[in-house]
Amino acid sequence: MPRSVCLALLAVLFCGSSHAATANDIRPLVQVGYYEFPPYSYSDNQDRPLGTILQLSKRLLEHAGYRAEFRSYPSARLYNALQDGSVQVWPGAPGKAELREHTLEARTQLGEIILNLYFRRDTLMPRLPEDLKGRGVIMISGYTYWQPINQMLNDPLLAVQQHRTGSHTAALEMLQRGRGDFLLDYSTPIEQARKHLGMPELPYIQLQRIPLKLIVSNRAPGAEALRDALDRAYEELLAAGIDMRLP
Repeated sequence: MPRSVCLALLAVLFCGSSHAATANDIRPLVQVGYYEFPPYSYSDNQDRPLGTILQLSKRLLEHAGYRAEFRSYPSARLYNALQDGSVQVWPGAPGKAELREHTLEARTQLGEIILNLYFRRDTLMPRLPEDLKGRGVIMISGYTYWQPINQMLNDPLLAVQQHRTGSHTAALEMLQRGRGDFLLDYSTPIEQARKHLGMPELPYIQLQRIPLKLIVSNRAPGAEALRDALDRAYEELLAAGIDMRLP
């Protein structure tokens, strides 16, 4: 091969590598919001984002050609930030009424969470909703629920006494001490808290199975392209044999 042709090929390869490096440095930055929901999403003692769904979100964004910056919010502030675009992606639950007109939902389901109503072993299996009448239900501060659950909790005829606390372990301790009759919580974090406290398993009624997806703000730059890129990233990583399952 003539020397001039070799030099030309080397120049093309060098320019291609240089361009790739430059492109990698200027990947679009995506603001990812989350709220404290261990083990899926939470902050450690130094406010660093941790959790299985945050790790998966970061992997998907990077595979799709984006950089991710994570920040924790209370739920109401997170929804407002998705509405105004200051948060562009939330790994969470689709179908929130307040987000319906402001977001796009990825087609890919990342996992599933289960909402249960727990009670002590000395409590009879409740009939819902009638056995909630005048009873105390313990809930985690900052958590929101879907319309059927909210209607049941706020029904004036039931007069449910709502007790809020800041953590899953505190909620279990409240139930154990009789400071509420029932506990409304999600299965994975409550199981983690129960094992941490060394408590035996609790009886419960399953209320809802809720999918987890990536929710994209309509105000994110190229929102549809971002949503589609994340779906493609999931399919490509899955096809490559990578385990994408959440606990």
